[in-house]
Amino acid sequence: MTDKTIPDIIYTKVDEAPELASASLLPIIQRFATAAGVRVGTKDISLAGRILATFPDFLTEDQRIPDDLAELGELVKTPEANVIKLPNISASVPQLVAAVRELQGQGFALPDYPETPSTDAEKEIRARYDTIKGSAVNPVLREGNSDRRAAAAVKKFAQANPHRMGEWSKDSKTRVATMDAGDFFSNERSVTLAQPGIATIDHVALDGTQTVLKDAVSYPAGTVVDATFMSAKALDAFLADEIEKTKADGTLFSLHMKATMMKVSDPIIFGHAVKAWLAPVFKQYGEDMAALGVSPNSGLGDLLERVKDRADIMAAIDACRDARPPMYMVDSDRGITNLHVPSDVIIDASMPALIRGGGKGWGPDNKEHDATCVIPDSSYAPVYDEAIRFFKENGAMNPATAGTVQNIGLMAQKAEEYGSHPTTFEIPATGVVRMVLDDGTVLHEHEVEKGDIWRSASARRAPIEDWVNLAIARQSETGYRAIFWLDETRAHDAELIKLVKPILEAKGVADKFEIMTPRDATRASLETITKGENTIAITGNVLRDYLTDLFPILELATSAKMLSIVKLMQGGGLFETGAGGSAPKHVQDLVRTGHLRWDSLGEFCALAESFKFLGDSTGNAKAQILARTADSATQGVLDHGRSPGRKAGQPDNRHSHYWFARYWAEALAAQTDDAELAAHFGPVAKGLADGESAIVAELLDAQNQPVDLGGYYHTDPAKTAAVLRPSATLNAIIG
Repeated sequence: MTDKTIPDIIYTKVDEAPELASASLLPIIQRFATAAGVRVGTKDISLAGRILATFPDFLTEDQRIPDDLAELGELVKTPEANVIKLPNISASVPQLVAAVRELQGQGFALPDYPETPSTDAEKEIRARYDTIKGSAVNPVLREGNSDRRAAAAVKKFAQANPHRMGEWSKDSKTRVATMDAGDFFSNERSVTLAQPGIATIDHVALDGTQTVLKDAVSYPAGTVVDATFMSAKALDAFLADEIEKTKADGTLFSLHMKATMMKVSDPIIFGHAVKAWLAPVFKQYGEDMAALGVSPNSGLGDLLERVKDRADIMAAIDACRDARPPMYMVDSDRGITNLHVPSDVIIDASMPALIRGGGKGWGPDNKEHDATCVIPDSSYAPVYDEAIRFFKENGAMNPATAGTVQNIGLMAQKAEEYGSHPTTFEIPATGVVRMVLDDGTVLHEHEVEKGDIWRSASARRAPIEDWVNLAIARQSETGYRAIFWLDETRAHDAELIKLVKPILEAKGVADKFEIMTPRDATRASLETITKGENTIAITGNVLRDYLTDLFPILELATSAKMLSIVKLMQGGGLFETGAGGSAPKHVQDLVRTGHLRWDSLGEFCALAESFKFLGDSTGNAKAQILARTADSATQGVLDHGRSPGRKAGQPDNRHSHYWFARYWAEALAAQTDDAELAAHFGPVAKGLADGESAIVAELLDAQNQPVDLGGYYHTDPAKTAAVLRPSATLNAIIG
């Protein structure tokens, strides 16, 4: 029985540019949905919302909010789930601390984030904050596997209006540098459990001291359980060597990883890179900097702020910088380097941008240069290495003729590395880490040294089977070349191959699929799309994330326009709207100039799929019409060039919403399947058309001036609405 208290569609409240755009778009969606008897509600999964929901005992009664993420986590396990999920902040520690400070300044008596907790109370507060860090949202909501692809209208438009690609030179010095030993890839071990089990992860030091790192880790039968570690010594030696090689090559030094998603391991690796870069400074002033509260894991920006009043340390930093190779810049105008903030180091955004740009990155001189792309762990570095090799050999891809790479990704129930946060540890002392089952079986065992990073990840049998069946369905529907990106020499992948092959054979489709290493699959996919043909990449969780930025950025210039459908395992639907990597820059532009560049095309595509799913699952014919006409409106936005312009004074995100609403209303008024809907939207379409001049002028008048949102992480609703809905004419029509 359907719960009538649950809205038909949940539209998530998130952060930064996507949330600001929602203030303009959501009223339009709700207005149109009402005509079909569809209720569109919201749930708050923003960083600020999650912080407030985690600390109700520190808030007044009227400040407390429900734990919407937990409620959504239960909803996605039901057939009724229909969620449109916008990109949210996967918080690094600096972002978390900044959000807490902002909320405290707004009158919320939240506790400070304890950097180095000492008391039991501080440890308890730190543990609560740690549940918010990194990829805290996606594993909760993604109770299904991923089907990501470019929507037909978006791909058609990209081919007709190809974006600019940087030129590749055969003698480009750009390269990928990765570890060849001592990393997660080389130390990985994996096993598939024949029986259900409960594991304890413990550490035994050389002196015999035993410490339980994690207990009661429960696995059902059929779970693939991995364990691995990265050697801190090997990592430090690798980083030091690559800094010197980069200087000799005359290229930019650039670190590429994902400290937001891998919220325990990657911030530690990032900290090693900061220490390696400033090794002479840490050698001379390490104790002094520690006393000032310096944590390398927080980045160079935080470090510089803490030591700015120590002229001797600042002088040593300047001398060290002058002796180093130039660094890849996140924002050269503002002096933000690749090592400033861990959350700025987002490999799936930075590497595709560099590859699309002909292997060039921005240096401190505000000019483009070849770069050394440092990706410490070698698990997925070959993907980017092979892409760079391919384009050096063949030149830039032509988006006008390129085919497409679709993706079927294994991610349900916290599959693989992205679900490993609770079982990742920085080793306190040299010794042994073991995973021991409740029957005494030692599942995995590694000899480790102090400072090593150990982690365990898992993938359950049911999501794996669902993933393979989803791939079979997509290949059958499209007929495209289909490749499982699995490396039989990697322990985890070898276990997956043992499960994948029997399913393909039992279904009689083994001849329709190939299994390749990520390196070989990268080459094969690039060759395929260069010929104008299409392929399906069937990948694990991390590669799903990486490839659904890499190929869309090459094909479409952005990954924000991807159609991203999560087919929930219990029958519901989760519709994601694209990537949010550029969201912070868009917010800065809006605050400074009143212009919001964010493109809501991903929201338009997800909206149509959500209405289609609702219509199909409930028999609501009006919802099906809304879906079909929303697709027509999206095509209209593309065909008529109604996407946001880049600069203030040009049409922005709000203009694109007006045009989307107008094309949607016109399509609804013109359709002949439902006379009631046509009659309802006829006056709306006329009003939007007649009001064009006034609406466009009112929206433009709101630009070229600073705006006040009342906050960054926790904006003021009234102020935000005033900024994002400045057209009285449009508001009167929409309501």
